Amino acid sequence: MAGVFRFKQFSVDQSGCAMKINTDGVLLGALAGEGQPQSILDIGTGTGVIALMLAQRFTSAQIDAVEIDDDAAKTALNNFEGSPYSDRLKVYHQDFNTFFAENPEKRYDIIVTNPPFYIDALTSPTAKINQAKHADRNFFEDLIKGVSNHLTKTGTCWLVLPVNTAGYIKTLLTDHDLHLQKTIIIRSYADSEPHRYIIVIGKADTEPTSEQFLIYDAPKVYSQQYIATLKAFFIVF
Repeated sequence: MAGVFRFKQFSVDQSGCAMKINTDGVLLGALAGEGQPQSILDIGTGTGVIALMLAQRFTSAQIDAVEIDDDAAKTALNNFEGSPYSDRLKVYHQDFNTFFAENPEKRYDIIVTNPPFYIDALTSPTAKINQAKHADRNFFEDLIKGVSNHLTKTGTCWLVLPVNTAGYIKTLLTDHDLHLQKTIIIRSYADSEPHRYIIVIGKADTEPTSEQFLIYDAPKVYSQQYIATLKAFFIVF
């Protein structure tokens, strides 16, 4: 079926989404979180792929997924209902500010987001792609404030971001009682400049750590690190 991406344990129909499955999203789904979380929030779920990957990894977690775009929210719902984890996944068709305002009591062990990348940049030609890719500074300020109010004391928030955007996010943490705990530096090749950071933030003030993640060993040759990380999900591995 055209538009369907098949994983080992579930399938994702991405035909209704402006933003398709990409490396950023699957890396976040495969790397985010640890331990035995009971509650997870995916902000801007899109196709639902990150939420589905987390549902596969954390078998006792209840997962809420927020999505502002109507078509994407319907797509995520259909993907959730067709998965083995349908009883643990719920879609909220609204923006994250509304979701947080309507659910002030909710707290999460893990919050994940693959948010719009570009701050105050030139916009994309279509409204859906523009909404998915672009944000202003208020968006990220509201996001960090909401994360601070809805993480458990030991909870963590994982964001995948361009390097410059990650730097801006770090400047917002102190005002919201959050701390940088880890940075995963993503490069295409060993000699490439980093093109993405996964940053981990939380309320615990720990010594931040850093690690490298390489996608390729050579052109069209995935690294063993990438293969090991995605092996539980990708049929090709």
